[in-house]
Amino acid sequence: MSSPVAINARAAVRREIGGVERVARELALHLPRLRPDRYQVIAPRPSLAHRRGHAWEQVALPALARDSALILSPANLAPVASRRNVVMIQDVAPFLGDWYGPLYSRWHRALLPRVARGAKLAVAPSEVVRDQLVGVLGAPPERTAVVPLGVDERFSQTHDAERAARRHGLDRPYVLAVGSDLPRKNFALLDRIAGRLGSEGLSLAIAGSGRPYMRPASDSAHSLGYVDEAELPGLYAGASAFAMPSLYEGFGLPCLEAMASGTPVVAADRAALPQTCGGAALLVDPSDEDGFAAALVAAALEPATRNPLVAAGRERAAHFGWERTAHGLDALIAPLLER
Repeated sequence: MSSPVAINARAAVRREIGGVERVARELALHLPRLRPDRYQVIAPRPSLAHRRGHAWEQVALPALARDSALILSPANLAPVASRRNVVMIQDVAPFLGDWYGPLYSRWHRALLPRVARGAKLAVAPSEVVRDQLVGVLGAPPERTAVVPLGVDERFSQTHDAERAARRHGLDRPYVLAVGSDLPRKNFALLDRIAGRLGSEGLSLAIAGSGRPYMRPASDSAHSLGYVDEAELPGLYAGASAFAMPSLYEGFGLPCLEAMASGTPVVAADRAALPQTCGGAALLVDPSDEDGFAAALVAAALEPATRNPLVAAGRERAAHFGWERTAHGLDALIAPLLER
C-alpha cells in the first residue's frame, strides 16, 4: 500500500556517510517512525547510490512513487520533471567555488535551479541557505522554508575516548576536524598551523575522505581517512578542541556534534557557521592563521576559555535533535497534502 509521501533514500544507502547522507539516513528513519501512515522509504540498490543512480532518481523513482502525492528528496537533488517535489537543499556550494570536478559541477548547476524553482517546497537547513535558494537558484520565496538539522543523541553519551584514540594512533592531546577532503573545508589551514599546535603539545587529526567527484585537496599527513560511524563519538569526546575552518557551510553539523560531545569548538566566521554555533564557539576569520591557532590553543588548554565553551556547547547542542527536525519538516508537509 502506498503512502502519501515517498522518501527518496538514494543518499541513505551510500557506504560512506557525509552531511547529505546523514540527513537522508536520519529522516528515512525518523519520519516513518513519526507518522508511519504518511511516509514510505524508496531506495535503490547500493550500486545506484552515486553517479550510476542519476537515471534511477530521475526516471525510476517517480514511477515507483506514482501513487504518492509528494516525493521528499532530502539530499539536494530530486526528479526534475516531477511536480510533486519537496526537496531539501543543504547548500549551494557548486555555484560558489571551484570545489568539485567538472561533471559534478555541471550536473548540479543544471539541475539544482530547476529543482528549486519547480518544487512545491524547497527546504534549507539555515537562513543563509534559504536566502541563497532565492538569490542564487531563483526559488520563489513563498515556497522556501528553513528546518535546522539534528544531532544524534549518541554524541552526548559516554564513550571510550581512549579506545578511539588508540585505534587511530593518537597518543597525545589532539585537535580534531571532521569533513570530506574538499578544498572549501580549508583543512590546509590546519596543516599550516600544525607546528604551532605541536609546540603547545597538541597534535592534529582530520577525519574524512575524498570522493571521485571532488577536486582533491592537498594531501595531509594528519588525515585519518574515513572514520566509521561507530568510532566518531569516541573520537569527538577525546578531542581537546574541534576545528571547523571551512570557507563555506550550509549548516555545519560537525560543530554541533562536537558540542554535544563536550568538546570546545573553534569555527570560521563564514556562511551559516555563526548561526549554527549560536555564540557557543570561538569564531575566527579562516584566513587568519595566527588567530585560528591562538583560538584552538585557548579552547584546548586554557580553562578560562575552555570551560565556558564546553558548557555553552552542550546547552546549544541540546536544542537540536533529529526528532525535532522530523517534526519541523512534517509540519511543513502536512498543509501541502491537505491542498
